[in-house]
Amino acid sequence: MTDTNNSHTPIVDPIQAGLAAGWKVIDAATLTDHLHLEADVAIVGTGAGGGVTAEILTLAGLKVVLIEEGALKSSSDFKMREAQAYPALYQESAARKTKDKAINILQGRTVGGSTTINWTSSFRTPPGTLQYWQSHYGLKDYTTEAMAPWFAMMEKRLHVAEWETAPNENNDALKRGAAILKIPTAAIRRNVKGCWNLGYCGMGCPTNAKQSMLVTTIPAALAGGATLVTHARADIVRIAKDAVDTLNCQALSGDGLTLSGKSVTVKARHYVVAGGAINSPALLLRSKAPDPNGLLGKRTFLHPTVISAALFAQDINGYAGAPQTIYSDHFMDTQPIDGPVGFKLETPPIHPVLFSTTMAGFGAAHTATMKQFSRAQAMLALLRDGFNENSVGGSVQLRDDGYPVLDYPISDAIWDGVKRAMLTMAEIQFAAGAQIVYPTHESASGYTTWAAAKQAIEALPYQPTLTRVVSAHVMGGCPMSDDTRLGVVSSAGLYHGLSNLSVHDGSLFPTSIGANPQLSIYGITARLASGLAEKLTGKPAPSLNASA
Repeated sequence: MTDTNNSHTPIVDPIQAGLAAGWKVIDAATLTDHLHLEADVAIVGTGAGGGVTAEILTLAGLKVVLIEEGALKSSSDFKMREAQAYPALYQESAARKTKDKAINILQGRTVGGSTTINWTSSFRTPPGTLQYWQSHYGLKDYTTEAMAPWFAMMEKRLHVAEWETAPNENNDALKRGAAILKIPTAAIRRNVKGCWNLGYCGMGCPTNAKQSMLVTTIPAALAGGATLVTHARADIVRIAKDAVDTLNCQALSGDGLTLSGKSVTVKARHYVVAGGAINSPALLLRSKAPDPNGLLGKRTFLHPTVISAALFAQDINGYAGAPQTIYSDHFMDTQPIDGPVGFKLETPPIHPVLFSTTMAGFGAAHTATMKQFSRAQAMLALLRDGFNENSVGGSVQLRDDGYPVLDYPISDAIWDGVKRAMLTMAEIQFAAGAQIVYPTHESASGYTTWAAAKQAIEALPYQPTLTRVVSAHVMGGCPMSDDTRLGVVSSAGLYHGLSNLSVHDGSLFPTSIGANPQLSIYGITARLASGLAEKLTGKPAPSLNASA
């Protein structure tokens, strides 16, 4: 199967078609008065967790209201321009940072959440991660075998399959260099249908090929009668005794930044928090949710990610073609899960703004590198945090205005992994034929031999802001365990101490997972949402395959 659509049939915008058909979508920026809604279930967030939950609950016959802080954008709006996409589709214009500014965090802020702007990489939760959760967090039902049917259901729903088109040159450099060094690689599965192989996934798919929540579960829920409210910032859930009484939201103006002065309140039988692993803990912290053991917002994890850039003799054109199609887990599989921090190797797409702001240096040297943009190749290493006593992640905190910030001190265990990853990536790039390798570190320069790069990388000072660290994966902060000493949410997704509130997103993860998280969120929340549907209706939950 080659998933490239060479016929390039005309693009039909399913969002515009649905709006014309009468979907219940309210842009809170247009409100002239306060808005009050009632529902069976109110869902905060429309990303991987919120989208899956909305479709399952709607199919179960429940009245659902979805709350989204971002705007409703669709393929008609996606112009493959970074200057337009980042402010419109990302948290803080793709410049969200940790408290000390040392890590840049890419997260979605639009209908579909990060699924609208991710790079389509689809991995099941690694067996070692699930085993660790079982042994350390008592999640005995989260075995590879128990989760397999939920992953299979979501893979079918979202067309997750092997990508059989040849990798672009950016990805092939990883494959080629690793093969020479006898490092195993494999192909990444992608959630696409009729993909045009453009390479601009991070700016919203202009052809609707990426099977994000924007074009799958959200339209299905809206077609089934759900209501979507955009430009509405979930402020607090009001708690009375051991239950949530009301969800209070603030309407945003059309710019998506300032408050309009109008409010949106939702009264529901049940509430699902799915705002992502910074915003979800923040909402519950603002709401003073029960937290007797001080766990809320703690053990929030990134995959701290470091990048190695290289220049080749030939054009790489890393912006063209599927962005991530080759990976290696060799440096995780060969490490004990609770030993030195392991890392996953992938390649990011190379677009001018993201590349230039990630590359180290400034002035003439930086300009000289950018002039050779077409020959640039990049490799990244995702570090698996949270599995040993020296890698404990960070914590979500609230500023004085209630806005969240992630405090994420980088531990010595992570820095050790960073150095090993930098060495590995440079060696692979030279093996693949790179002429110059640039570790993304402010004290590094370009190196023309592996020996010179090795000596320099081993001597670099690994410190915040000197080493460029980024992440597109945020997890934890509402850790899942039936033991209230270890988690704030049960294995069924129910918040301890609140009878009618669930959490359905990556904030549930007790650790990072060591893989791109979207499919893990899809599978786990499909299971949780199905259980919730049965609890609320007293009937078997529907399968999403019927609506695919």
